[in-house]
Amino acid sequence: MRIAIFGNSGSGKSTLAQALSATYGMRALDLDTVAWEPRKIAVPRGQETAIRDVTRFCKSHNDWVVEGCYGKLIEATLPHAPLLLFVEPGVEACLANCRSRPWEPHKYASKHEQDVKLEFLLAWVAKYYTRQGDLSLAAHEALFKAYRGPKRKLTARVQANRIGELAQLAEECIQ
Repeated sequence: MRIAIFGNSGSGKSTLAQALSATYGMRALDLDTVAWEPRKIAVPRGQETAIRDVTRFCKSHNDWVVEGCYGKLIEATLPHAPLLLFVEPGVEACLANCRSRPWEPHKYASKHEQDVKLEFLLAWVAKYYTRQGDLSLAAHEALFKAYRGPKRKLTARVQANRIGELAQLAEECIQ
């Protein structure tokens, strides 16, 4: 089973990916870990290097789930024919998820450092619907529309009590 999950920050991508990985024993790749220098979320790695890392990950594992907001990095998974899940629950759900997210030690040295950057993150999340480029709603919609493999758009907020339902959906889509 191969699954690529993308959408706005705070949309529930990581929650869904973690649940699918745990349920099915799949290897998981959070694209933040290849897009940024470790624990330096403001220091991007080169896009070619990140794409190479994503491609290597996809080729190295039979079953995987990749998640992130980076359209070009998600595109790197598409030659491997994953189920493509576009998570778009709306701005309010994304903002609420960002406000309640636990500390992400792979991105920030401390919970305090993460909390200091919360206001910036919330403003960035809200701009998803109007900005241009690889990290925008317009780019994500175009990526989703162009993909000819199995795909689903999830517009409901990913909640803990729905993970089993979403995991079942993923399994049904690829059978």
